[in-house]
Amino acid sequence: MTDTERNRLTARVARYARIGANVGGVAARMAGARFFGLTLDRGRNALELAAALGGLKGPIMKVAQLMATIPDALPPEYVAELSKLQSQAPPMGWAFVKRRMIAELGPDWQQKFAAFEHHPAAAASLGQVHRARSRDGAELACKLQYPDMQSAVEADLKQLGLIFAIHRRMDPAIDTTEIAKEIGARLREELDYQREAKHVALYRAMLADIDLIRVPRSWPELSTGRLLTLDWLNGDAMLAHTEDSLDSRNRLARAMFTAWWFPFSRVGVIHGDPHLGNYSVFECDGQAGGINLLDYGCIRIFPPSFVGAVVDLYHGLKDGDDARVVHAYETWGFKRLSRDLIDTLNIWARFIYGPLMDDRVRSIADGVKPSDYGRRQAYLVHTALREKGPVTVPQEFVLMDRAAIGLGSVFLHLRAELNFYRLFNEAIQDFSVERVAAQQARALAAAGLAPIPAK
Repeated sequence: MTDTERNRLTARVARYARIGANVGGVAARMAGARFFGLTLDRGRNALELAAALGGLKGPIMKVAQLMATIPDALPPEYVAELSKLQSQAPPMGWAFVKRRMIAELGPDWQQKFAAFEHHPAAAASLGQVHRARSRDGAELACKLQYPDMQSAVEADLKQLGLIFAIHRRMDPAIDTTEIAKEIGARLREELDYQREAKHVALYRAMLADIDLIRVPRSWPELSTGRLLTLDWLNGDAMLAHTEDSLDSRNRLARAMFTAWWFPFSRVGVIHGDPHLGNYSVFECDGQAGGINLLDYGCIRIFPPSFVGAVVDLYHGLKDGDDARVVHAYETWGFKRLSRDLIDTLNIWARFIYGPLMDDRVRSIADGVKPSDYGRRQAYLVHTALREKGPVTVPQEFVLMDRAAIGLGSVFLHLRAELNFYRLFNEAIQDFSVERVAAQQARALAAAGLAPIPAK
């Protein structure tokens, strides 16, 4: 082992010990307060947990932000603090980048590009992006993974158990076991850039005929398992368009709705990371023309039966068909479905599906202050689960719910006014589980992705 490698290993060990000690200390104080019947200052504890994580970069930051966007995974005080954490990591310096690029593309790597910018265009939790230009003049985005990410992910996922233990000790309304499994599975997938390149191919095929959405090409000859090179798509931030005309904001909202619901309803695929940094807006004739989809690490592929349950629940709630509602929850994997639990789950389902059942032009919030949107329903669900729970959230349900909330957040930011009922019913027109199964099999095979196991 070289001195450099030894120093990096020492730094990693110290980092993991610091995470464990800091998070463990918060958990221990909570356990002690519970044991002795003391009142715990959850706001202060949330600040301490954020401080324990806030000085660290890498996967633990992504884990924290994931939990902050999964409804009821953590108490609201913790969500408020964790959502403030920034995923921007200090970038690798040029000397380090050159060593990493040699490891991925060989010692002559620079000859494979016409240009490669030294300073990254963006730096995040798992890697950083450099602008480059191909030898034939194409503008490129090169995503280079930080070193040792696999070991860092595994170490940080172990700490996830401690963080979830905090929630179980404070408020055991939600059994977070399956949530932890889902976060772990998706985070491990994000390390595989060859898989992400296949996700890109999948989305290019699914959205090929939709002018409102642009998907980059991947460059296999300039990519590896830890380096992903895509077309550079010019655009600006979604939040830069919140004061555009209503027509412009509605166009962007339709693009977001289509980018999310059409792949899901036709092929059983969703983009599970609703972070606004994963989208940008391209111009057309001097105005917002549509959206660029920029990141394909957190993609969730569902069994066709799961998609069928989403449609069943919609029709069951709309038509008052209780048997269809129960069938949907059972298909998703909810267990021990009592009448009380079904009524509780329906509170949240009616909130999520509400805009899709209303055949009129409306905003998502529909008169409710954006800061209050969903709070009443979340409070009612949580109160009921504390009395009747705990309920185990099925693994496949986790990112579905999270992505739906993220999509709604985009609509809130844009203050869009659309007929969401008609958009949704267009997406599920001629729907059948068998059709999704056939289309999914063809799409995954064409993208080089293995079929998902049948359930």
